[in-house]
Amino acid sequence: MADTIKPNPNEATTHDAQLAAENMASGDEKLQKVDFDADYAAAQQFSVSEIDRTPEGEAAAQAATAPKLEVPEAEDRTTEAQPTGNPDDYLGLAKEVGRSDNEGVSNVSDDLVKQAIEKGQPKK
Repeated sequence: MADTIKPNPNEATTHDAQLAAENMASGDEKLQKVDFDADYAAAQQFSVSEIDRTPEGEAAAQAATAPKLEVPEAEDRTTEAQPTGNPDDYLGLAKEVGRSDNEGVSNVSDDLVKQAIEKGQPKK
């Protein structure tokens, strides 16, 4: 089914398209007819070459798209941190984290935590 193009000069994106649309609207140029179904069918014919429709072409396509490298299977690895039992190992880290210069200062007290817990409880 052929559709007729009805150009609108106001919707043209380029100057050439605008001139063509004006000429078509005034009758100086004939309106184009487009058969979308026929164009689609023709495009399908070009999408696969004749050689690809044969068993040799299918084998060539498989060979061309086959992976060239082998991918090894993933191995499960577990990492276990060895306990040191010495709290002094972490003392420097704790001090560094607690006194960060670029972080805000916290004013959390035990009373403030209790109030937050109480406010978080559902009403009875």
